[in-house]
Formats: sequence, C-alpha cells, structure tokens
Amino acid sequence: MKWLADENLDNAIVRGLLRRSYEFDIVRAQDVPQVSGEEDPVMLDWATRNGRVVLTHDVSTMIPAMRELLRVSRCAPIVFVPDSLPSGLAIEEILLLDECSVEEDWAAGVVYLPLR
Repeated sequence: MKWLADENLDNAIVRGLLRRSYEFDIVRAQDVPQVSGEEDPVMLDWATRNGRVVLTHDVSTMIPAMRELLRVSRCAPIVFVPDSLPSGLAIEEILLLDECSVEEDWAAGVVYLPLR
C-alpha cells in the first residue's frame, strides 16, 4: 500500500510509521511539488492518479473535496485520523491497515480511526 500524508497530518505520526516499518511507503504532501500548498481537490487528484491512500486530520474540507472529485472521476481512499487520537494508537492502526487490508476494505472510500 502507498500513502500520502496531507500537510496538516502530525509529523510525529509520519516519523513513527517510518520508525516502525522502514518499508512503509509514505510521502508528505509538502514534499511533492505538484501538491505542496495546493487545495484538497488537487491533492486528492494526485493521490488518485498515483495510487495513494490519503492520511489526514481534516474532515471539514476533505469530505467536500472528495465529493467534488467523485462527481467527475474517482477518488483515492481517505483515512481520517482525529487530532485527539494518541499518536501511538494512530500509528498502530495505520500499520494494521497497511499490513492487513485488502482492496475490498477500501470500497467505501473513507476510513475513520480508531478502527474499534
């Protein structure tokens, strides 16, 4: 699985994911020139074209951006990580999704953490 951390995702989560799994395939939006500083629809379009699942804290703008993109095309899956979720638990659950999910698990297009 390939991942894209949007610009507002806590970098402690990204660092923790990479520490726990050196093979974890993640890029940060701010490190991708085509996405850095752009609006959510541009980021979602890039993630879709590049086969990446989006990690974000931002439900308020990401859901409307997803709906906008789905009107004309398809959209990358999104995992919403609440700000209130401890980083360690977020890391565990993202790694679980990475290691154990299958394509059918992403049919709804949206996953909310925590999984329980």
